[in-house]
Amino acid sequence: MSSSAFTVDRRTVTKSAMAAIAALLLPALGGVARADTGRLALRLPPPTGPHRIGVTALHLTDRSRRDPWEPGIVRELMVTVFYPACDVRGYPVAPQMTVGAAQHFQEFAPLFHPELPRAGVDWAAALGHAHTGAPAQPVRRPVVLYSPGGGDPRTLGTGVAEELASHGYVVVTIDHPGDASEVEFPDGSIRESVFRGDPRTAPTVFRTAIRTRIADTGFVLDRLEALAAGRDGLGRALDLRRVGIYGHSAGGTTAAEAMHEDRRIKAAINLEGFLDYPDGKLFPIAEHGADRPLLLLGTDGFSQKEELERSWSLMRHVHRRQLDDAAHGVFTDYASMVPQLQSAGLVTADNRKELIGAITPEKSVPLVRGYVRSFFARHLRA
Repeated sequence: MSSSAFTVDRRTVTKSAMAAIAALLLPALGGVARADTGRLALRLPPPTGPHRIGVTALHLTDRSRRDPWEPGIVRELMVTVFYPACDVRGYPVAPQMTVGAAQHFQEFAPLFHPELPRAGVDWAAALGHAHTGAPAQPVRRPVVLYSPGGGDPRTLGTGVAEELASHGYVVVTIDHPGDASEVEFPDGSIRESVFRGDPRTAPTVFRTAIRTRIADTGFVLDRLEALAAGRDGLGRALDLRRVGIYGHSAGGTTAAEAMHEDRRIKAAINLEGFLDYPDGKLFPIAEHGADRPLLLLGTDGFSQKEELERSWSLMRHVHRRQLDDAAHGVFTDYASMVPQLQSAGLVTADNRKELIGAITPEKSVPLVRGYVRSFFARHLRA
């Protein structure tokens, strides 16, 4: 399997898909939308697939593990499941973030990304395109896990998750409590990140984070197996013979190494995540190579590109691609959100370039979606 064996199916980046995204984004870029609060209401690009989407959140407790970030408690997770729905009439459209999570995100996100505004955005006003609690189609679908970047919540991966679900996948986005900027639990309690900067600068923290994330993904797969065994509701939609994983930054590291360690995972996408520890020691996936399909997708504008190459350059027999005029955050919902923030005067052109690059969302959103969809279509559909 050589890098030349994988190319984006250009049919996935159709004129109609780009037109749909442009139709949504251009009004926001020309005249910003305001929520009832008077603050900016951000918009997410619509999915392009034929399926309407349902969504549900699951609270999972792993009583076999202690939480590494908060000693004395067992490990608890929140995940969101996006899936093709039978009927969405009467089921409300889900927001990107809950009100509690959005309020915390407003305060905490600028600590990770100083380019983001500290005020002026109603983060709770952004709606996705999935319908809460809509019944799932009783058809076995490939299952794809998503692990977000270090310090990021799972909600920043909503756009790609909805896109995949609209094309017939069940997508499970995972929050890693203590790592993610915030995780809101069903009782309304919120756990915030223990990070106060890039975990790569603290080798012990980075090692703990990745090991915890890999254990989280394995536990989520265990719970999905139990759900599928029930053979009703959402369980009927899960085909766990076809499991993939993708992740951004630390989530990309997680995706690649989780596939190496867990034979249930058949294909993985690493969206600009390191494959070595800060001291240069390689993860086993980089040391031994991939024996299942792995895509390494990066940008030309990543500020730590030289350090990333230290491990990526050693990888052989993998698929590898690059987005030009782009930066690290382009693989998240920031790709469409940051241009809206710039149009509203809440971030500068330099802020934008640092976060996502100069690439426009009309170009970046279909490209990222196209790479991810084409890869999983090739390796999970058989």
